[in-house]
Amino acid sequence: MRPTVSMSRFILEYDKANVPAEPDGRLHAPAFERNHAPIWSALEGFLRRREGNVLELGSGTGQHIAAFARAAPQLTWWPSDLFPAHLASIEAWRREAGLPNLRAPQRIDLVDAGWGWQGDAAANAALTAMICINVLHIAPWQVSLNLVAGAARFLREDGRLFVYGPFMRDGVHTAPSNKAFDLSLRAENPDWGVRDTAALGVHANAAGLGLAEIVPMPANNLVLVFARAQGRN
Repeated sequence: MRPTVSMSRFILEYDKANVPAEPDGRLHAPAFERNHAPIWSALEGFLRRREGNVLELGSGTGQHIAAFARAAPQLTWWPSDLFPAHLASIEAWRREAGLPNLRAPQRIDLVDAGWGWQGDAAANAALTAMICINVLHIAPWQVSLNLVAGAARFLREDGRLFVYGPFMRDGVHTAPSNKAFDLSLRAENPDWGVRDTAALGVHANAAGLGLAEIVPMPANNLVLVFARAQGRN
């Protein structure tokens, strides 16, 4: 992967957010206990009968992908992140889980427009699904564009990209709390902010994908499901 501007100027690091690590390096995301079951409920209808590879972008602590790998043992799960402390946490959660279908984490920087991934046998193999949880609002807009472009490159014809987080819908916040959250994000870093489903849809369409489904989640979050244009539901 060619050198790029590091995302570390933009993305929240769990180990820099007063979240102490366990002695083995495991970090804990407070949101995991609240949201992993609802997120899985949005994924399992598609994934429970599928086989192949699933790549998570921005795996953070590694808790979500360990839970999902346990729930869908017929799939091979690939975590990724940018930060060394996150990669160490993901690996620690992987060791703790002891699951044969959960692979070691790899470093992926979504600021790089040409990012790729490494599978068991080859680089950039076709993916059954890609997952991205709570990343886009704490990253520059270019990360959203590069995520969608990567999905267009790597997803199988019937694959899906699942993106979880807070979103605006057609330029309108879904709740006053999300508007306040958006303002606080932009005050902390002008490159952050709650993204708009319509804007993401425009770029997905340009890449040959479509916004196939929007799944409401607790706490005014959404799961956006992108599919190849001919595969829209």
